[in-house]
Amino acid sequence: MQIETKAFEDLSLQELYDVLQLRSEIFVVEQNCVYQDIDGKDDKALHVLGTENNQLVAYTRIFPPGIYFQEAAIGRVIVKDTVRNKAFGHQILKASIEAIKEHFHTTRIKLSAQTYLIKFYESHGFVKIGDEYLEDGIPHIGMIRE
Repeated sequence: MQIETKAFEDLSLQELYDVLQLRSEIFVVEQNCVYQDIDGKDDKALHVLGTENNQLVAYTRIFPPGIYFQEAAIGRVIVKDTVRNKAFGHQILKASIEAIKEHFHTTRIKLSAQTYLIKFYESHGFVKIGDEYLEDGIPHIGMIRE
């Protein structure tokens, strides 16, 4: 998988379309969750794109401190269902952590994890903070990495 990090304004129209399509495919259709994915924050994020054979297969968006949380943040972590057996989730998360270090000069990162992925995030140094909560009807928990 090839990974690139791009500012919103550097995304091509096709890349933006592919990002929005994959996010909708996973978060709206697969998870059967009606919510407002286009939340007005994409232009404030850097976008971490994982492609294989010129197809978007993994994605996150990352934020500097103070935009999404007080800490730097990772969100919209997704891997296309057809390639989930290839460890692309681990690759895209590692690349996102490195991009935050490089672009935002911090190692303190917060995210809102779907609870079934706690062990995945813990394997990357994140620890649970606070209590479980529902976000768009799906159980989540705050997690932080120092």
